[in-house]
Amino acid sequence: MYAYKQQIQRTDIYAVPNRTYTNPVKKIKKKPKQAKKRNPFVEFLRLLVTLAFLMSFGIFVLPTSYNILVKQVAYPDRLNTSAGYHNKMAAEDPAFSTEINMHSMAFPVSKYLNNGIINNQLLLIPTIDKKHSEVTTMYHTDEIADLKSQLLNLGKEYKSITPAIYVWEYEQGRYVDINASELYPAASIIKLPILVRMFKSIEANQFTIYDEMKFSEVYRSSGSGSLQYSQAGKTYSMDNLAKIMIQESDNSSTNMIMSKMGGMEDVNAGLRDWGISTTYVRTWLPDLQGTNKTTAKDMAKILYNLDNPGFLNVNSREYIVDYMSHVKNNRLIQAGLGEGALFIHKTGDIGTMLGDAGIVFAPNGKRYIVVILAKRPYNSQQGKDFIVKASEIIYKYLVE
Repeated sequence: MYAYKQQIQRTDIYAVPNRTYTNPVKKIKKKPKQAKKRNPFVEFLRLLVTLAFLMSFGIFVLPTSYNILVKQVAYPDRLNTSAGYHNKMAAEDPAFSTEINMHSMAFPVSKYLNNGIINNQLLLIPTIDKKHSEVTTMYHTDEIADLKSQLLNLGKEYKSITPAIYVWEYEQGRYVDINASELYPAASIIKLPILVRMFKSIEANQFTIYDEMKFSEVYRSSGSGSLQYSQAGKTYSMDNLAKIMIQESDNSSTNMIMSKMGGMEDVNAGLRDWGISTTYVRTWLPDLQGTNKTTAKDMAKILYNLDNPGFLNVNSREYIVDYMSHVKNNRLIQAGLGEGALFIHKTGDIGTMLGDAGIVFAPNGKRYIVVILAKRPYNSQQGKDFIVKASEIIYKYLVE
């Protein structure tokens, strides 16, 4: 009974409101963990491994990434060179042969939306609606029917020749157009817009006529010109390179000049800026396959603007006229001109296409632009004979 009462009492005690019992427990403070002592030798090894990794990344990974990624986006024109140029680039820069074309990654929509092809790349070129304030176009009056008839009859005598002829005389704006808008291989005549683009770059203060470039194996190109026999490491001024390019039709100097300006794309950008949409450069010289294209009318437009003060300043025109007045090849249009006539021009020859383009200054004060492009059987003498006779016919009709 007593035990029961004791149990009741304890129950009552627990039932008392606001009454709590605590079980005092002593808190045991944990001793702080002591930091493990690091092994200096192990830490030194870790530092060496980290430095070795960073150095390897900088030496091997970054240059490879630059060659594979950055170059392809910044310089896509290097991917579309002739086999000879590609081999030379690969010999000097081994990474060149392993480059991957990243142009499609940089411009993904160009595969589906494009309105132009330059350097073997499909491009979406903005349509320019504004007038080209610098470049002007020749005014045209009447086509010279009699002269055109004579030239067409001449063509019947040379059935193996497919000519493109454009003639424009300054005095009255009369002209002759025979396939003048048809695309033809430009051969070395493409050096004319390259020359003009060079002086436009000089006028824009991108470099000067006195700047020098070092000749290397990368630029050595076969075909015409003496620079291909030059010693690597020799330096040439831009003036010297331009003179050799035009007067000797030198291919090596042409590639050096294009490289100085930023490559083939820079020349094409200049042509588009001048309102010339059909002429383009796709291949470094020599372009033996004829992938660089032009039309007789495009070349006539460039020739016409050589004397345009809104397009070229006085200094540029003087240099250009001087170069073109001393072209060594005088066996084409110049061979058909009368005595005392002056001719500034640029010739081109890749075997299957022979051409000449320039401005004739007759002794009596008359002048005219003439461009003759002739597709022919490889190295056929018929091409040269046709151009000389066509030049004789044109000169006699317009001057004599």
